[in-house]
This record gives sequence, structure tokens and C-alpha cells, in this order.
Amino acid sequence: MQARAMKFLLFIAGIGGLLYGIDVGIIAGALPYLESTASVAWRLSAQQLGFIVAAVLLGSVLSSLFAGALADWIGRRWAMVLSGVLFTLSIPLIALADGYVPLLLGRLLQGVSGGLIGVIVPLYLAECLHARQRGRGAALFQLLLTIGLVAAAVVGLLQAQSVETATAAARQLGDSAREAAVFAAKDHAWRSIFWWCLTPGLVFTIGSLLLSESPRWLARRGRMEEARTALLRTRPADEAEAELREIRQALAPANTGDSGTAAGAGTGANGRAAGSEAAYRASPRTGESLLSRRYVLPFLLACLILALNQATGINSVLAYVVNILNQAGLPGATANAADVALKVLNSLMTIVAVVLVDRKGRKFLLMLGTGCIVVALVAAGLLFRGVEGEQRDVRPMLQAQIQSDSLSLRLDAETLRALSVQSGAPVQLTVAYSYGPFTNVQTRRSDDPALPVLRLSREDTVQPDSVIGVFFRKLHLNPFADPADAKNAALRIERADIAAVPPAAHGWQVALAMCLFVAGFAVGPGVCVWLALSELMPTRIRSNGMSIALLINQFVSTMIAAVFLPTVGEYGYATMFFGWAGCTLLYFLTATFLLPETKGKTLEEIEAHFARR
Repeated sequence: MQARAMKFLLFIAGIGGLLYGIDVGIIAGALPYLESTASVAWRLSAQQLGFIVAAVLLGSVLSSLFAGALADWIGRRWAMVLSGVLFTLSIPLIALADGYVPLLLGRLLQGVSGGLIGVIVPLYLAECLHARQRGRGAALFQLLLTIGLVAAAVVGLLQAQSVETATAAARQLGDSAREAAVFAAKDHAWRSIFWWCLTPGLVFTIGSLLLSESPRWLARRGRMEEARTALLRTRPADEAEAELREIRQALAPANTGDSGTAAGAGTGANGRAAGSEAAYRASPRTGESLLSRRYVLPFLLACLILALNQATGINSVLAYVVNILNQAGLPGATANAADVALKVLNSLMTIVAVVLVDRKGRKFLLMLGTGCIVVALVAAGLLFRGVEGEQRDVRPMLQAQIQSDSLSLRLDAETLRALSVQSGAPVQLTVAYSYGPFTNVQTRRSDDPALPVLRLSREDTVQPDSVIGVFFRKLHLNPFADPADAKNAALRIERADIAAVPPAAHGWQVALAMCLFVAGFAVGPGVCVWLALSELMPTRIRSNGMSIALLINQFVSTMIAAVFLPTVGEYGYATMFFGWAGCTLLYFLTATFLLPETKGKTLEEIEAHFARR
């Protein structure tokens, strides 16, 4: 009975890890079809598509701010149930969306759910598992998280194959009928990708209801009999009584209030989660300032490492990898298959990292991983620079075709002749344009079976004013463009380049660079950063310090994801990869010269290291 209860606990916790992996990875397969349909039907700009991708990361930031307090208030079990309910509700909100706002809200809700799961499930495991099982529980959550990324990629591959089948069947139709059929297939594909996520969400929600509450949470509220019952579900009676006595002893000095705060850590990179057993704050040293070197140096170092961890671009690579590979020359389903391979590689290298981290040390693996990432990003940047260097400027030709501050064209044979394209090989046209402060980027490929119209118009580009925008302008701040400034602004073509679509061989070279990137991240920063974070923070500032560092981590990730599409549209993919490479080089230097090796050292020894500096 106890063994069965333990297996069930680990199973539900593993499903929680699976859900977070799905949260991070599901958009990669859905985005190309969302971009092809929603940008047309709902007139979404590249920036709005970027916000849809980043909404999950932003939701995770928001929920991580109150996840610990929520778990303390309603309990670990009910917090897990709530996260499952939010995830389950987000699926129909996204899959049935008929506009930008419900889609954005659904993705934001999905992120809130993921942020709660990433904090509370490891916390629940730490408080419920026996010390000899805690490592296995954390490893299971980590492994299922990476498997969730793989599952999301597989679902994307299945839908990509369905779209290719529907596209082949529509080739015999007339232009308008073919365009409608391909559009319907792509619209169905991205909605179906999200519907596939509903089942694990329901399993996690219902399973969490059947779990017992954390015995330590119950004990801190004086419910000792319930705590004993919870322990007896997964332990023999003698072990349960011994552990209950330890819990009582830990609570004894704090009998006047709830002085213990369970520490759990959120996620980042490719969804890494860290949690620790209930940790109780040590008494501050008499007369010692929080601004002393003992506290400030490790705090600033941890914040720098957490920021650089996301500045590698890992979350954007995982979210946009299908788009990246499509742009590099791999066709639809092939790019999705490469995405599956990348996520499988991520899982395998995570296992390697878990095996090596206590043997080789955190510093060595961080240096190895960041070194591989720099090489991979520079290689990908050079590959894209070679292709983007062959682009031909057709801006004057398009500017001459503008009528009444709008432009409409289809990349058919007649248009290609007008743009002086002689070769029969497929080409891609990228247009960056603006109406005053409102900008957008659109791309069209000549080998797209639907050949959708490229339409530049004020109505499709200038977004209606928002309550938020009006509020900030009243404060004489202007983070949002004012529609009044674009009312009479002329259409301006900022950039218009046309070039041959790269060959598949080029796409596979970029895919290999991405494989090196993911392998390097998984074996180094992916695992080591969370150990470094928890080990660097001195006891006195650990809970607040980790929260601030994790907030910085998620903020950087959200910003990169939000600006990815507009940046690559305006400046190219090479610029983005070289920028990430520069940040990762700084990460490598930080790990080499500033980070102490923490393998085999007690937290007190690590703290003393900074006190001596």
C-alpha cells in the first residue's frame, strides 16, 4: 500500500514536470501555422506574435512572485490542484480563440500555471519524500520536464505531416480554393496542437486531488495527527514517527509563529526546476550589515549568472526552432522532425549532466557548456550571414508600387518578373515597413502552395489605442505607440529584400549548430545554474535573494522572446545569433574567473569564501 502511494505521488509529480515542459515547448510546432493564419485573419503584427510567444514566460514571472505565499496559504496540494485547473482552462481558451486578446490571455494563463507548477511541485516533493528518495524525485521531475518538451515536438511533427498531406491534396484546386484549403489545414493544425495538451492537464488536476497534503505544511499549522497520517501513507510506522519527531524539533524554536519558509525555485533555460526541503532562516549575525561582502558579492554574482543564463537565447531557440530551421532551408515537416531530435538530445544530455555534476563540478561543466554554446551560436550566425549577404534590395521597386498609402501583391510569376527574379528556384521576400511609429515585418515565399497576398495597409498595421497606452501617456510616458501619430503618416518601406530560399543542406548545417547549442546548454548551464544559485546565496538572504535572481532570469527570457520576431525581421537571424554569442562569451568568462567551485563544500564554507574576498 505504501509503495503504491509513493509511486502514485511520483507519477503525479512527474506529470507536473511534463506539463511544464509542454508549456515551454508547445509553441514551437504551433507558431509557423499560427503565423500563417492568425496574422492574416486577425491582422497580427510580428510584435504581437512575439508577445504571444513571450506570454507564457511573463505568466511564469508573475506567478513565481506569489507561488510560495500561495502554497503557504492554501497548502501545497491545493496549490497544485489550482495550477492544474489553470492549465486545463487555458487550453480551450487558446484552441477556441477568435482573436488576439483571448489567445494572449490563454497563453498568459498557461504561463501562470507553469510558474506555479515549477515552484510548488518540487517544493511538495522535497517536503513529502524521505531523504533517501528526494534525489530520485527531483530527477524524475527534471526528466519528465524534458520529456514534455519532446512530447510537444512530436505533436507538432504529427500536425506538420497532416498539413503537408492536405496541401498535396489541394494542389489540383483553383487558386482561391487552394488558398482556402491550405489556410483551413494550417488553422486546424495549430488549434489541434493545443487540444492535445488537455489530457495531461486533466490527469494532473485529478491526480493532485487524490494526493495527501505535505506533512510539514500540516505540522506547521499544528495539525500533527494529519501530518502523521500523511507520513504513514508512504512510510513504515517507525520511520513516520521518527520523522514526525524531527519535524516537531525543527518547529520547537518557532512555536510563536510560522518562521519556516519552504524554499522552492522556479524554472528557466529549458525549464529547469529546483526545490529544496523546508529551510529555516538562520539568525542574523549581530551588527552585520546586509551590504557586507559576505552577502553582496554572491548575490550580485548569482543575479549575473541567472541573467546570462537566459541571454544565451535558450528559451527563444526552443520556442522558435521550427521557424529558425524553416528560414535556414528545411521544409515544414522536416523542420518539425529536427525539432523532435533536438528535444530528445536535450533529455539525453540532461541525464549526462546529472551523472557528471557531482563528479566534475559545477564550474567545469559551466565552462564546458558555455564554450560549446559560443561555438554553436557563432557557427549559426555565420551560416545565416552567408545567406543573408546574398539578399537583393527591392525597396525602390516596392515603394514605386504604393497606391493610397497601401500595397498589395502576390509573389507569383508575374511579380517575380517585375522584381527581376530570373531563376526558377524558390525565393523569399522580406518587407519591413511602417506607418509613423507603428512597424511590422512580413515575409512571403514563392514556394508557398497558397501564395497568400502580401498586403500592407494602415488598417492592418495601426493598432487601436488601449487603456494602458492612454494611462501612460497621461503620465507623460510613452512606452506604446500613439495611433494619432500614424493617422496621416505615409507608408514607408524600411527594408525589402529578396533572396533564394537556402538549400536543405544549409538547413541541416544550422540544425547541427542547434544540436551543439542544446547539448552544451543541457550539460552545463541547464543543470549547474540552479545548483550555483542555491549554493551561492548566503543563508540570511537565500529566500529573498533567490526570488530576485529568478525574477531577473524570467524577465530577461521574456524580453528576448518578445523582441525575437521583430529583430530577425528587421536585422536578420545572424544579428540575433551573434548577440547571443556575445552574452554567452561573457557567461563563460564569469564562470571561469568569478565563480568559485562549490562541489563538495558546505554552504558555510562557500559563504566564508566570499567573506574573505
